[in-house]
Amino acid sequence: MAKKELTYSAALYELKEILTRIEEQNVNIDQIAEDVKRASELIKFCKEKLRKTEGEVDGILKGMKEQ
Repeated sequence: MAKKELTYSAALYELKEILTRIEEQNVNIDQIAEDVKRASELIKFCKEKLRKTEGEVDGILKGMKEQ
């Protein structure tokens, strides 16, 4: 079965879950490094998605101004 592509919304939701676990101290010491690593990957993904979307929107707006 193919892996489902990660969306911005799903990444943000997972980040919030990780943050909640850490804030509520519901994570054991063996899991925290893994959670922080995953959070770092999700943050990178979200930043890249935002940059890409910003570029697309800027391109659309620029095209509208030229019309």
